[in-house]
Amino acid sequence: MSTTTLVLLPPPDQETAARPQRDPDTVGWAARLEREVPGLVVLEPQTDEEAAHALERADAAYGSLPEELLARAGRLRWLQAPQAGPPPGFYHPALIEHPVQVTNMRDTYTDHVAAHTLALALALARGLPRYVREQARAHWAPDWDPAAVLPLNEATALVIGVGAIGAEAGRLLAAFGTTVVGVDARRAGPVPGFAEVSPARDLDRLLPTADLIIVAVPHTPATEGLLDARRLALAKQGAYVVSIGRGPTVRLDDLLAALSSGRLAGAALDVFETEPLPADHPLWRRPDVLITPHVAGVGPHAAQRRFAVLLENARRFVAGQELINVVNKAEWY
Repeated sequence: MSTTTLVLLPPPDQETAARPQRDPDTVGWAARLEREVPGLVVLEPQTDEEAAHALERADAAYGSLPEELLARAGRLRWLQAPQAGPPPGFYHPALIEHPVQVTNMRDTYTDHVAAHTLALALALARGLPRYVREQARAHWAPDWDPAAVLPLNEATALVIGVGAIGAEAGRLLAAFGTTVVGVDARRAGPVPGFAEVSPARDLDRLLPTADLIIVAVPHTPATEGLLDARRLALAKQGAYVVSIGRGPTVRLDDLLAALSSGRLAGAALDVFETEPLPADHPLWRRPDVLITPHVAGVGPHAAQRRFAVLLENARRFVAGQELINVVNKAEWY
């Protein structure tokens, strides 16, 4: 019986670019994969040198493949990315040009991110960022101005990126009576909870209509800096922005300027152009801004869901079947 070799690559350390000890979430994955997929051999190199040797005979890999390691992978036909939206640099030019097929982890934490998105939107709608700061000062300061809140049953929300997460966030918002519209580069047709889903080219047309702008697009060459000064100038006066996709899609300096000018009434962000957000950044201290540190995807069962995708694709790969979650490498998703 012929065998197929899969390499579980050690994860890169974002601080040092070194490769540390095995990701604890993947402990036991090799044995389970070999047990559940007949004909599959799984290797677990611990260093770059070991990974390079393993890749010389690998048919498939899980993890991040920098150019120097990809050059050693002469037989590689499939790479499973460990995230839905891998960090910048994952889709480097050599990987895009290489014939290897890439799959990702899309839809493994949709429920968590959509719930976090709704929490941020509700917090903005009820003015909670300011009250959180008043609480820290033990200051009783009610605001009885009706304009201090956004009535969701009278509001329009624009979801930029109607993938799994954007679609679920829109569905949840619609339950509050919000009119939800979306733009997406790939998706069209009816989406539950959405009054309209338009092509990405309609973004400029829809921005002036939205009381709540939710940025849920992945980071791609086309979406980098998508919400910039020009587009923020198109936003409805007093609109709110929620960013939960990827940090590089929103220009923070331009967002700060739109808040300072009064164009925007507030913003809630989980992702940022620079992470961690520098301690001296003005956004930290604005009473109209709510910040969470890239934790929207936190929740139970993440490792199990990622393993389920890897297992399903490993079975399909060994059987010569079509893989799930296939990525257009040139578009990064």
